[in-house]
Amino acid sequence: MFLERFIQYIKFEKRYSPHTVSAYESDLEQFIRFLNNPDKAGIVPEPTITHPNQISYHDIRNWMVELIGQKLTARSVNRKMATLRKYFKFLLQEGVLTENPSSKIRSQKIPKNLPVIVEDAKLTQMLDDNEIFTDDFTGQRDKLIIEMLFGTGMRLAELLGLKDQDINDYEGTLKVLGKRNKERIIPINTELRILLGKYLELKKNQNFNNNSVTLIVTTKGADAYPKLIYLIVQKYLSNISTQSKRSPHVLRHTFATSLLNNGADLNSIKELLGHANLSATQIYTHNSVERLKSIYKQAHPKA
Repeated sequence: MFLERFIQYIKFEKRYSPHTVSAYESDLEQFIRFLNNPDKAGIVPEPTITHPNQISYHDIRNWMVELIGQKLTARSVNRKMATLRKYFKFLLQEGVLTENPSSKIRSQKIPKNLPVIVEDAKLTQMLDDNEIFTDDFTGQRDKLIIEMLFGTGMRLAELLGLKDQDINDYEGTLKVLGKRNKERIIPINTELRILLGKYLELKKNQNFNNNSVTLIVTTKGADAYPKLIYLIVQKYLSNISTQSKRSPHVLRHTFATSLLNNGADLNSIKELLGHANLSATQIYTHNSVERLKSIYKQAHPKA
C-alpha cells in the first residue's frame, strides 16, 4: 500500500512535526483496517485490498459515512479526509496511481464557534497575586507556564519545544519553532523576562542529573509533557473561571483577543501567532464584535 514510503516522505521531505506524522499514520492505518473489514463481521484472515488502485471513491465515501456514524466531529472527519487527499496525491506524484479516488470527496461543514477565552483582567490579577504562586521551583515554573502562554500566544507544542538557548534576554525575545518547522521571533515583556531569569536560576539550583536543555521541565528534571501542562493550566484557571474549557489553547485565544481589543492590527497578530494565512486570525474579530454588542446593549438607552 506504499504506506511506509508515504510516511518517510512527509517525515523527511515535507518535514512535518512528529505529532502530525503520527496522526497521518494513524488515520491511514484506520482507513486500511476499514477497507479490509468494512462490515466488522469478524476478523479478516487476509487483506482484501493489497494495492491503492483497488480503492475507489465509494470506499472513501463509505468510510466517511462510518466516521460520521461514530459521532466524530466534522473537524475530525475533515482531518482524516485531508490525510487521504495527501496520501493519494503523493501516489499520483510517484506514478503509483493515474487517478485520485479522493478528488470528489467534499469536506463536512464546520460550525463556526467563537474562541473560548478568559477575562484578561482576572488573569492579570491572578498572575500579580503573590499568594497564588509559591516562590519555589514548582510554583515559579507553573507561573512561567501561564505567563508564557498568555504573554506570547504560543501553542502548547511550541512551549514544550522551547530550549534555554531560545531566550534572548538582551533583545527581549523568544525564538519559537512552529508548525512545519517554521521559526518565528516573539517579543516578551519585562515581567516575563524577570520571571524567566528567576526560573532559570531556580532550575539550575535543582542540580538535576540529566541537565536537560528543555526550558520547561518536571520537578525531577525531565522534559515536560502535554498532560502536565494541561493539568497546571486547568488548576490555575479554575481560580478565575467556571467554564468547562480551561486548556492551554484558551490562553492563546485570550492573548490574541486581548491584543485585538487593545488596538493591534490583524497582520501583527497573525505574525505573533504564527498563522499561515490571515483567515485563521480573523476569527478573533468575532469576539471583538460580540464584545462591542455587549457594551452597546449595556450602555445605550435604546439598545
